[in-house]
Amino acid sequence: MRNTFLTAALALGGCATVPAPLAGDNFATVTPQQAVAQNAGSQKVRWGGEIIRVEPRADATCFEVLSRELWADARPNRHDHSEGRFIACSKGFYDPAVYTKGRDLTVTGTLNGTEQHKVGEYNYTFPQVNADQVYLWPRRDYVNTYDPWGPWGPYDSMWGPYWGGWWYAPPVVIVRHHH
Repeated sequence: MRNTFLTAALALGGCATVPAPLAGDNFATVTPQQAVAQNAGSQKVRWGGEIIRVEPRADATCFEVLSRELWADARPNRHDHSEGRFIACSKGFYDPAVYTKGRDLTVTGTLNGTEQHKVGEYNYTFPQVNADQVYLWPRRDYVNTYDPWGPWGPYDSMWGPYWGGWWYAPPVVIVRHHH
C-alpha cells in the first residue's frame, strides 16, 4: 500500500512540469504590487495571470495582465485574489485575436520601471516587464459531473449527497489543446 501511494505521488508530481520556455529558478519573488511599492528594477521575474488587454505597438506587443500567483507548473492559479496588474512587452507582433481577453498567460523577463494608465477613472501604476518569453496557455474547459445515484440527477459537481450528509468535490478541469 505504501509503495502504491509513493508511486501515485511521484506520478502526480510529474504533472507539475514547467514548460521549457518558462523554466528556471533564478526569478525574484517580488509580486507586481511589491515591485511598484519598492520601485524594484532590473530584476528577473516570472509572472502570469489573465490577459486584460493586448496592445500591438510599432515594434512590440504589450499585454495588460491581471496578476495571479502561479502553480508549480507556472500556470496562473484562477481564484478571486490578484497580486495587482502588470504590463509585459515583447518584441514582435502577437495577434490580439489569438491572445484574447481572459486567456491565461505567463511571461519571463526583466523589470523595467513603471507605466501609468487609467483603470476606469483610477490612475494605476503598472510595473513594466521586458518579456523575453510569452507563454499562452491552452484554454481550460470546465465540466460538471453526473452522479446517477444522486436523488436529483445531474447536479453541480461541487456538492453531492452521501449517507451521512454532504461531501465536497472540486470541479473537474479538462485541458484541451485548441488549434
